[in-house]
Amino acid sequence: MSVSAAIQPRRRRPPRWLQESAPPLLLTAFAVLTWHVIAARSGLSDFILPSPTDVARAGWETRDLLAASIGTTMLETIIGLAVALILGVAIAAAMDLSTFLRRALYPILVASQTVQILAIAPLLIIWFGFGLLPKVIIVVLVCFFPLAVNTADGLASADPDLVALLRSMGARRRQIWRVVRLPAALPSFFSGLRVAVTYSVVGATIGEWVGGSAGLGLYMLRSKNALATDQVFVAIVITTAISIGLFALVYLIERASLPWYYSAQRSEQWEGSGIF
Repeated sequence: MSVSAAIQPRRRRPPRWLQESAPPLLLTAFAVLTWHVIAARSGLSDFILPSPTDVARAGWETRDLLAASIGTTMLETIIGLAVALILGVAIAAAMDLSTFLRRALYPILVASQTVQILAIAPLLIIWFGFGLLPKVIIVVLVCFFPLAVNTADGLASADPDLVALLRSMGARRRQIWRVVRLPAALPSFFSGLRVAVTYSVVGATIGEWVGGSAGLGLYMLRSKNALATDQVFVAIVITTAISIGLFALVYLIERASLPWYYSAQRSEQWEGSGIF
């Protein structure tokens, strides 16, 4: 190696946020471009496949109605997520504290997911009306399972040797929970939360679709009945964007809450994988 080559400055890598966001953004741009080309060149009518520009135009023309619909769906989603978060963590803690409850509740949790939400939603509308409550219940039913199961598995994955060491030192159960079990469960908890927020908007939309007086689900239903395909695509794009935004928010909270989990060594291994 020559001296001039040895003293050349090391090439700077792009920022971490750019490395993580560039691939999905590029893939999304490619998908939208492909969609546009197919809509323009395939000869399909706008009723069958509207172009991205048609969808954007339909969204702008119905912006006032969309704003109210988005607000309603977000309210149902946030309330349902909050209730599911409390319920899921409480069930996980109960299963961790009691072997009997774990054996009794775990099969019931799994069985609860075999019942289709579309089958339950009409019953909730009959029992609780067309207001906010049945949509919140649907969001809770969709979201609490990944939160409860992932958190319970995370609590159970705590290092048994470390737990035994603390017990031998006279630590109480509450201290063991705070020092060992809760930190061990946090990565699994956030993993379940990422899944839950992805399903939450879908749950709220299903409730609105079955029997709502407002929201993106009702907007989509009315657009379908009016054969306004471009507006149906608007609702799909917005619900997808909300889900991705909630997922990204949870990811950022996780990164800020678990700096020890995303260590420098882990980052170096990722950056050295040769992707960039």
